[in-house]
Amino acid sequence: MIIKRIQSLYNPERYHGWGRSKNYFEGWYYKMISADEKHAIAVIPGIAMDENGKKQAFIQVLDGKNLKADYVKFLSSSFKVGKGEFQLNMEGNHFSSSRLRLDIPGFKGEIEFENQVQWRKKWYSPGIMGPFSFMPFMECYHGILSMDHTVKGSLTIDGKEIDFNNGRGYMEKDWGRSFPIAYFWMQSNHFSKEGVSLKASIAKIPFAKRKFVGFIAGLWLDGKLIRFTTYNASKLIRSFADENTVEIKMKNPKYILHINATRGETTELASPILGFMDGRVEESMTAVLEVKLIEKKTGRVIFEDKGRNAGLEVAGKIDEITI
Repeated sequence: MIIKRIQSLYNPERYHGWGRSKNYFEGWYYKMISADEKHAIAVIPGIAMDENGKKQAFIQVLDGKNLKADYVKFLSSSFKVGKGEFQLNMEGNHFSSSRLRLDIPGFKGEIEFENQVQWRKKWYSPGIMGPFSFMPFMECYHGILSMDHTVKGSLTIDGKEIDFNNGRGYMEKDWGRSFPIAYFWMQSNHFSKEGVSLKASIAKIPFAKRKFVGFIAGLWLDGKLIRFTTYNASKLIRSFADENTVEIKMKNPKYILHINATRGETTELASPILGFMDGRVEESMTAVLEVKLIEKKTGRVIFEDKGRNAGLEVAGKIDEITI
């Protein structure tokens, strides 16, 4: 059990729930945008365990363009994960780091992922959460599996085959007890130039009987990942949201990052509270992110562009993360 947990720690895509029996959830998020950008689908397989030990496996599918969401329940006994490289099977549905196969009411097909861009890992920083990955009492853990990749294959959705060949994809995951009481989350890898991807999140995080505002942002640009995180000498300068927009400003020792997001129409998704999927969050897959990266030393604008087909969530008591 201990060996499997250590292996999962350094491989965020793997299952982290070994030995867990209550107050626990784990879910993988596969985002796929077709080449013509007419279709935006997010597939979320996972497992949930409430405070009494009741368990439920699930596959949640978000159709971001048609503003629809489906939640399919499975017996927890059907949730089968491999002990080595990440492999998840649920009654004919298969998920791994390189592909997924869906066979649920309304959705059927197979998608492959190629040329993945991973968040850099080191022994002291095994994932996007850095040293916080080693803390055993965090409310929610987060992992980036691929900032950007090519999508191949098709899905039949409500009887209509949708071609995803040459589309773009993104993968991440969450595990723990509950989502934060307040957070912003946003992501896009559809900029005017291919090969650019942005992910940013801000959350109220309980830690050692106290709470703090934590943040993580990564901009994949010109083959380099520029990071802004709570643990790498970065600073959160601005964090604000209203009914129409979200504004974030961060700086690290070299750069300043501005993000102005326009909120798109949202769809309701199930989210975890004390392990079980009893909460609700609103997610958009049609938001627009205006992104500007400035070099601090010279004031030169390194990058300025708009990200389309952006995922965006604004949830909870946002006044607690407003700066």
